[in-house]
Amino acid sequence: MPFFTAQDGTKLHYTDEGVGVPVIALAGLTRNGADFDHVAPHLPVRLIRPDYRGRGQSDWADAATYTIPHEAQDVLALMDHLELETAAILGTSRGGLIAMVLAATAKDRLLGVALNDIGPVIDGKGLDIIKGYIGRNPPQKTYAAAAEARAKHWSHFVDVPVARWLAEVKAHYKETDDGLVIRYDPKLRDAVLAAGAQPAPDLWPLFAAFTGLPLALVRGANSDLLSKDTADEMTRRRPDMIRTDVPGRGHVPFLDEPQALDALHKWVEQLQ
Repeated sequence: MPFFTAQDGTKLHYTDEGVGVPVIALAGLTRNGADFDHVAPHLPVRLIRPDYRGRGQSDWADAATYTIPHEAQDVLALMDHLELETAAILGTSRGGLIAMVLAATAKDRLLGVALNDIGPVIDGKGLDIIKGYIGRNPPQKTYAAAAEARAKHWSHFVDVPVARWLAEVKAHYKETDDGLVIRYDPKLRDAVLAAGAQPAPDLWPLFAAFTGLPLALVRGANSDLLSKDTADEMTRRRPDMIRTDVPGRGHVPFLDEPQALDALHKWVEQLQ
């Protein structure tokens, strides 16, 4: 399996598949490259999917390095490892925040950015939900039980078959004799809570750093992390931004919904 070494010596896992314009797919906070399993077959690009430090098949590291700036540096190290001068970013949630930092600090390395349910303002309700579960194993003991629980209780997602939820929980947990176990370092919780104890930064200047880059936004119409008001303000500031609000989806869309695919295909055309 392919790995590269970050500047601090941490060994990080990635996959590199397909041909065409290079797109680095950056996952959600606690997730890994499997975040993009559903959309990967539909994108005519070279899709590169790293696992962040402490997540997936990458090494665990000092929890103090589980930060967006460190993870942005890891993306640049991956690009250097692959000898890529430039690449586009498809960023889901945390991945979109990393894309903002890259746009502000290494814009010359970017071809464009597509954001999946993330923007410069993070809704406090959604953030509180994340803080409630991060670093903790789910109460369900089996994949099947976890999939059924999502199908029953995740009301912000509509018409999602249990089979899809089963694929999701298999990507995010390991099934053991003692129950389901998260596929990331539990100390990620400490890093997130420590960051949350600081004053929230103004991210609009980072969003402004996308100026001149092809930009797309896929938002879950039922999202509790990216409000419609924030998405509308993003559209006002970037009227050329390709945008879709996927019905029946919360945080985050799977990206293989017809509306999401239409937006992403238009974005990829702009990268050529």
